[in-house]
Amino acid sequence: MTKPDFTPLKLFITGPTYIRDEAKAAGELPEFGHRDSENVKRMAPIMENLRRVALVDDSYQPMLINGSGSTAMEAAVRSLVADGETMLNVTVGAFGDLFGRIASANGKQCEQLRFDYGRAIDPDVLRKTLERVRPAVVTFTHNETSTGVTNDIVAVCSLIREFGAMPVVDGVSIFGGTDLKIMEAQPAMYVTATQKSLALPAGFGIALVGREAEEKAARVANRGYSSCILNQLAKARINQTLTTPNTQLVNQLWAQLDYIVNEEGVENRFARHAAMRAQTAEWVSSMDGFDLFAQDGHRSPTLTTVQCPQGLTVEQLKKGVKESMRAKGYLFDPGYGKVNAEMEKAGKRVIFRIGHMGDITPAMLAEYLEELGEVLKAL
Repeated sequence: MTKPDFTPLKLFITGPTYIRDEAKAAGELPEFGHRDSENVKRMAPIMENLRRVALVDDSYQPMLINGSGSTAMEAAVRSLVADGETMLNVTVGAFGDLFGRIASANGKQCEQLRFDYGRAIDPDVLRKTLERVRPAVVTFTHNETSTGVTNDIVAVCSLIREFGAMPVVDGVSIFGGTDLKIMEAQPAMYVTATQKSLALPAGFGIALVGREAEEKAARVANRGYSSCILNQLAKARINQTLTTPNTQLVNQLWAQLDYIVNEEGVENRFARHAAMRAQTAEWVSSMDGFDLFAQDGHRSPTLTTVQCPQGLTVEQLKKGVKESMRAKGYLFDPGYGKVNAEMEKAGKRVIFRIGHMGDITPAMLAEYLEELGEVLKAL
């Protein structure tokens, strides 16, 4: 085989993210059959440890869906929005928009409430929209990866419940990085994935499904097959997946969740993420002309968005900064394309992102920020 020209880079993007050597090595654990008793040795601890990372009890059933977070989101839409019902998609960024696109692609009736980039959901505006639309299901993003905004899941779910609607939450980039407050917020379904704060390769959408979601799905027609949460739940309850999984990733997920729960400790992991958020904010404050972008009080523990000085362009971020950091051995995130394109067109200051999620450590982050600071100051 020809030797590939693959450059080893330290990833400080917002996903996929850095994977520990030990987590990589777990992919070499013995192969197994996904309907065999060997499967249960892996999947039973995975299900229990997903609950422990999410801090939920057995009122929520975890399940693994082959695919991605988007696959789990589509399962939620197809299984929980019935014909004739309206879904309200509340969005604070590009990934929040995805629920709406999925609904439209599946022929669901959907209205969208959008907030400005960098801003969290405004309860007063949401209340007025709920009064007008009277939706059956409301979808929103817990942690908006494109803008670094974290919504108040408890307050938003509570408000949605006031109007008799069912909250469905996308937590793809925050699961494993903080206390999700799911038991307090009580979403009907909470979806995430493996490749962000769990620090593994992509390959599974993960869902935590409440009992009301299961009951609602039984009344919804045309749920599909792999997108039907009832089909998925039937297998999850016997510690299996509906369709054949990537068994290497199952081994890695087993090992990584065991590490998070039994070695690092869930609370220690959350505290490390909070410390890196503060560490990054302090660095931004030391950089002349650069500012934190996300709304104060709603800044993500897993990524930081930084607003550049007026005049610094997307092209400079992509070509100058990204390639300079590549030469230093890092993969820099020049910001989400759609968001920056809109901001630049409107004459607004563009942003870049710093991923500090998963198994990145404060020491690793400090080295990266020092190198990045030098590059930015040289512009």
